[in-house]
Amino acid sequence: MPEKPVPQPCDASRAGRGRFTRLVTLVLVAGLLCLVVFAAAPPAVAPPRSVPTPSEHSGSYKARLVFVGDVMLDNLPGEAITRGDDPFAEFAEVLASGDLAVGNLECVVSTTGERDRKPYAFRAHPRVLPVLARHFGAVTLANNHTGDFGHAAFLEQLRFLRKHKVPYFGGGKDVNEARSPLLLIRGGLRVALLGYNEFNPRRFEAGPHWPGVAWSVDEQVVADITAARSIHNADLVIPFMHWGDEGETKPNDQQKALARLMIDSGADLVVGAHPHRTQGAEYYKGRLIVYSLANFVFDGFEGEEARTGWVLRITLTTRGLVEWDTAVARIDERGTPRLAKDVRSPFGRAGVAEIGLRAFQK
Repeated sequence: MPEKPVPQPCDASRAGRGRFTRLVTLVLVAGLLCLVVFAAAPPAVAPPRSVPTPSEHSGSYKARLVFVGDVMLDNLPGEAITRGDDPFAEFAEVLASGDLAVGNLECVVSTTGERDRKPYAFRAHPRVLPVLARHFGAVTLANNHTGDFGHAAFLEQLRFLRKHKVPYFGGGKDVNEARSPLLLIRGGLRVALLGYNEFNPRRFEAGPHWPGVAWSVDEQVVADITAARSIHNADLVIPFMHWGDEGETKPNDQQKALARLMIDSGADLVVGAHPHRTQGAEYYKGRLIVYSLANFVFDGFEGEEARTGWVLRITLTTRGLVEWDTAVARIDERGTPRLAKDVRSPFGRAGVAEIGLRAFQK
């Protein structure tokens, strides 16, 4: 059967259709731009526990965060989880005492990839993630082990963390994600977490089109702190650093200089890990620096210093740090932390210039 002739539009209808087509195109382009903007924004983490929100913005918004150092879930800790044990069990109450617990995930969680050319490489099975997610609301990936099994394993880890709803910072699918802050929102309080690694190999660094960790470059760190306030509207900014010399109980000059630079650039608090030793705490311009929290869950170390870590608890308002303290973790030969209730460790509060020592208090 012959096809019916198709009516041809008149010039006026052609013009109208052209205007309509251009309008639709503009709407689609605008929509795509909005999607790009929202996709690039940092994730806002829903609180595991609610924080009371006062009726007025008077600086009384309050949140409590808990930080631990190196969490390595390969080897004996991973085997413990496989057996059904929980290496975090003795600190469960301490970790839950904050609105959010944050740790340095010192391994890649993956089933794939090729081992990097380095003396120590750590890869944990994804079965560890439900246990991790039970206790931690966020992790930093900015360290020298999350790249131990290459890009494919790193990307798989990101997928696993998203699946188990464990937000991350200090690493990502590219350098933009790695350097973006994780924005924690508690009532009216907005806290930006940034993570950076200073310890080789630098080949684990994220790039424009490949995954990895955020590398600590002074100018970039300063720019990110500034952006956390000006672009992401953070009330407070906390960099979590992977830095320092392994086995040393005191920070080196580079750590001290960078910590001061970050605070001069707008950071409210600086936290660190990596040396496998606690490295003390101090104030600079009234703002707290905890140079190294040391190990938390990690096997393979000998000696009391290497098997001692701090769990840092901080209370914040929009005006900054209100009070803080530390709990001491003694790590056994299996890499499991035990709460040392009678061991004194640093604590302090706003308006008091001296850092004190005291035993654990709930």
